[in-house]
Amino acid sequence: MTDPIADYLTRLRNAVAAKHRIVEIPASNIKKEMTKILFDQGYILNYKFEDETVQGNIKIALKYHPESKIPAITKLTRVSKPGLRKYAPTDKMPRVINGLGIAIVSTSKGVMTDKEARRENVGGEILCHVY
Repeated sequence: MTDPIADYLTRLRNAVAAKHRIVEIPASNIKKEMTKILFDQGYILNYKFEDETVQGNIKIALKYHPESKIPAITKLTRVSKPGLRKYAPTDKMPRVINGLGIAIVSTSKGVMTDKEARRENVGGEILCHVY
């Protein structure tokens, strides 16, 4: 697999499209940090890191509206790809849907949202957009 982050996003996208409650994804440190951000921002219901195998797994409980069954995640888009990396300084950090969505950014201070990166005054690689 050449792009594990794209695989992570695709598994989430497919699970949401199929209306699954739980999705299981192979773990890595950056995927764990992205999962924590999605939980903190309210896009997923819960998560659990399992270290039964060498690599480990991430179990993610997806979040839906209780009555209409509309998912909390409507769109996941990979921005920086292995063939074309996208970096942004603090002043050019993207605003996803004018601040309604989030951009997940890999910075020198760790993985964080675009709002946190602006607050910390640090730029980095734009991994994905979520809304």
